[in-house]
This record gives sequence, structure tokens and C-alpha cells, in this order.
Amino acid sequence: MPPSKKSPAPPVSDEALALIASWFRTLAEPSRLKILRALESGEQNISQLVAATGLTQANVSRHVQSLADAGMVGRRREGLSVICFISDPGIRDLCDTVCRNLQQRLATKARSLGHH
Repeated sequence: MPPSKKSPAPPVSDEALALIASWFRTLAEPSRLKILRALESGEQNISQLVAATGLTQANVSRHVQSLADAGMVGRRREGLSVICFISDPGIRDLCDTVCRNLQQRLATKARSLGHH
């Protein structure tokens, strides 16, 4: 069976493109990526995220707020703790794809530099 051709991407409105750009701007902050990576292993409270990322509590709280505003992270209260979790499963796939792609590119570049 021949490989199927990718169907062309549907047109995207200017408003949608602006939202997509805003979403990627949210991900453009390394501290937010650290938080997302920490949450990939499951739900964590703010203190656990502070320990996992090495960021201050104020920074974790601020970045979690940005991630929540973008719909990537959800929060709920449990007693005195705020429990954070990845609310958009697609974010995992996106991060995995980007990380895998960049690691392959870095490995290729390292191999080509090693042969000169």
C-alpha cells in the first residue's frame, strides 16, 4: 500500500494565528518549560515544583499562572496546597516532538563537527 499523502493544512484565520503565537510565547520561557517537564511525571503542588525546578516559590507561582492562563496547566486546591497538573495533553506531545527533534539535530551537528 503506498504511503498516504498528507492532506493540506486547513486555512487559519488571523485571529487564530495570533492565539497560536501567544501560546508559543508562553512556551518561550525556559522556566515554564521546566515546570511542564516536572509535571509530566504527574500532579505536583507548588512546593514540589519549587524543589523540582530550583525556582523560587514566587517564580513558580507566577509561571504556573501564565501556563494556567494559556490553558496548559490546571490547578485545584487540596487543603492549603495548590495542586498543579497538565490540563492539555497535547502539550506533552508537542514538547516531546520538539525535544526529540532538537536532540537529533544537536547529535547530527556534533557528529559532523567531530569529522572535521
